[in-house]
Amino acid sequence: MDPEVPALTLNSVCLASLESVCDAARRIAVGEGAAYLVGGFDSMSTGGRLGGDVDVVLHDGLLDVASGRSMGVVSDRVNAELGITREDQDAWAHGSHARALAARDFLRGETVPVALPDGTSHTDDQGVRAESSPEALAGLRPAFTPDGTITAGNASQTADGASAGLMVSGEVLDRTGAVPLARIVDWAFVAGPDTSLHLKPARAVRKVLDRQGLGPADVDVYEINEAFAGVAIASARDLGVPGDVVNVHGGAVAVGHPLGASGFRLALTAARALRARSGRRAVATLCGGGGQGLAVLLETVS
Repeated sequence: MDPEVPALTLNSVCLASLESVCDAARRIAVGEGAAYLVGGFDSMSTGGRLGGDVDVVLHDGLLDVASGRSMGVVSDRVNAELGITREDQDAWAHGSHARALAARDFLRGETVPVALPDGTSHTDDQGVRAESSPEALAGLRPAFTPDGTITAGNASQTADGASAGLMVSGEVLDRTGAVPLARIVDWAFVAGPDTSLHLKPARAVRKVLDRQGLGPADVDVYEINEAFAGVAIASARDLGVPGDVVNVHGGAVAVGHPLGASGFRLALTAARALRARSGRRAVATLCGGGGQGLAVLLETVS
């Protein structure tokens, strides 16, 4: 790597690698650069220690920064407020595994094999469970509160992972003849007024679509991060979009949610799904700790 090439690290938890997409698009638009490598990573299995006694993954990623409570506790409460039942969440989670399993060949188009020190290698995300069933999911205990509806089965999996890709200007495309997966049209951030997660993706989507004079039905493919199944359910319901255009190849319940990597992974999957469906527009969106939301609108390039 050339040490004279500038670099920037973003630490905005779940939003980070999708925010890097927005930052690169913004810089390209103002002529600050023509090609950017964007993405992110997280190793949630190892966590991290700050000052010897603070788990960085928990402290920076899984707690409500305003109240100090687990985002799972907050989300259990919001599930009840929005009428999202345990059955709703378990059904969504089962569907996430089923879709990811059915799309294994498709998903291999955006992954690379990982070799382990013991000589084995993995070509697929390890979290996708062929044995997932509504009955097995129904038997799991609440994860955060005694009477809660979130379990280890209907929440995103803690995972290790990385995602990366190139964003380039039109001039670079003209010069190289490269064919892009999609074009970044616009994006929108939202936050507050509370720290809940469920409706932040939908609010961000509406904000970006309103700015473009579009409605939810004008989008062919949605990738809504399954931080919890309830988040994807709530945002899809709020937008009024059918299930067959949301997370069509599974989501974070199945493939995992390494916090810093998930945003770009959503954008990549959305762009590839858009091409596979010969659609025109896709949206990648996710919630962020503390009650944030980010949505990026993509379009096919003719």
